Amino acid sequence: MRIAFLAFITIPLVEMFILLKVGAVIGALPTIGLVVFTATLGIWLLRLEGIATLARVQEKLNQGQIPETELLEGIMLLVGGALLLTPGFVTDAMGFTCLIPVLRRPIARWIIRQGVIRAMNFSSNANQPGSQPGVRPGTQANDRPGHQGQIIEGEFVEKGKQQEDKSPRP
Repeated sequence: MRIAFLAFITIPLVEMFILLKVGAVIGALPTIGLVVFTATLGIWLLRLEGIATLARVQEKLNQGQIPETELLEGIMLLVGGALLLTPGFVTDAMGFTCLIPVLRRPIARWIIRQGVIRAMNFSSNANQPGSQPGVRPGTQANDRPGHQGQIIEGEFVEKGKQQEDKSPRP
């Protein structure tokens, strides 16, 4: 909590300081133009990369795989877009880091390898022999999307409740 509070205080102060220094060197209008240019470039790049990442998510889902890296990249794209819309050069640098694929993908893989974010298992006994990650208890691996499973039709009655006979009586 303290780190977030410190970031909300420190980052705007650093941004204002850098904007004032850059404005003193190149002038106010070129500085404003540069900030608007980075925001426009960021929106274009966000749109382009967002569509590509969404396509990779859909491809992995169609293959029955968990798109953990792609979902994390999507979150990074959202954060990067927000940072690029924030005026300032430090936030722009962090935003472009989240948007440029050559930088974003290794960071996403590193975050997943470090275990900061993991694909959640549906069962609490996922480490027991015979269990498979991402498969709910009581289901089989071939019940996942893209696989044909066995369908069993039937009816059920809750315990303690009488089933009324709805057939017409003569």
